[in-house]
Amino acid sequence: MYGSVSRWRVKDGQQQELERLFTEMMNDLPPGSQGVSVYRSDNDPQEYWIAGRWDSKDVYRANANRPETDANYRRFRALLESDPEWHDGEIVFTQS
Repeated sequence: MYGSVSRWRVKDGQQQELERLFTEMMNDLPPGSQGVSVYRSDNDPQEYWIAGRWDSKDVYRANANRPETDANYRRFRALLESDPEWHDGEIVFTQS
């Protein structure tokens, strides 16, 4: 299993739009996605952390290269102060 954890900082006043867009996008996860969790910081409501799980690194990379993924990212990016901070790696433990 493979995953990505990222830190996003949304523009002031765009929190509801970002959360609406997450809800819209997460209703139709791409093949190989095992799920996504979105956290909003208690200390800073403009900061979000996103954790995604994938069947494998190959599936994750294939999804990252899809034109639809780029188009969706651009919709999110318009709401952010800067590019997200990404941390990708093998998932060595998870509990449901």
